Amino acid sequence: MSYSVGQVAGFAGVTVRTLHHYDDIGLLVPGERSHAGHRRYSDADLDRLQQVLFYRELGFPLEEVAALLDDPDADPRAHLRRQHELLTARIEKLQKMAAAVEHAMEARKMGINLTPEEKFEVFGDKDPEQYAEEAEQRWGGTEAYAESQRRAATYTKADWKRLMAEADDWSERYVALMAAGETPTGEAAMDMAEEHRAHIGTWYYECPYEMHQCLGEMYVSDERFKAFYDAMRPGLAEHLRDAILANATRHCA
Repeated sequence: MSYSVGQVAGFAGVTVRTLHHYDDIGLLVPGERSHAGHRRYSDADLDRLQQVLFYRELGFPLEEVAALLDDPDADPRAHLRRQHELLTARIEKLQKMAAAVEHAMEARKMGINLTPEEKFEVFGDKDPEQYAEEAEQRWGGTEAYAESQRRAATYTKADWKRLMAEADDWSERYVALMAAGETPTGEAAMDMAEEHRAHIGTWYYECPYEMHQCLGEMYVSDERFKAFYDAMRPGLAEHLRDAILANATRHCA
């Protein structure tokens, strides 16, 4: 039995575009094609997709996932054992974080101020409120900041999952765009810069082109933002900044 790309996307909770991308880069090439040339996926293809998604959920880059799955000496059972160990560790970490969130919610409900140690113990040496505090200091008086706070306060767990899924999908496609050698001033890059702006406007605050250009400059000038984007692919921060500028020029000219 074989399945269409739409059916597989529905089974796996991914977009058709993601499956097309996996096919294009050779990560998941469907075993069959219909007479009309449409992709058809076998049960073996679904097994491989499951492995891909397990590794992606664990944070492995696509190149590393391909290398792991295509290793001729790899035992499929070894993949499952490794993934089980990593997922178990993540579950334990998330359970601790969930307990910390519940503790914080209960404390706030009862008017109790948690100590700094209690707030941050689950994060080790990482302060989860560092950027939030800095954002309030830098932009707390702006309408954009107020709007982002209003919107965030209404989001459900499902909303946050959808937001992150959209961001992850955009990141994967932008990395693929760079890997394909697309220039920041090309139509494809500018379209993705526009999508980036629209994502901000949908989930956080209205983002006019002038503001988007300021954000692009910050992605390069602020070492932390630069490290975040360059971790996806070296040079991505500057590439995105240039694409944002080109897109703004295209729309405002």
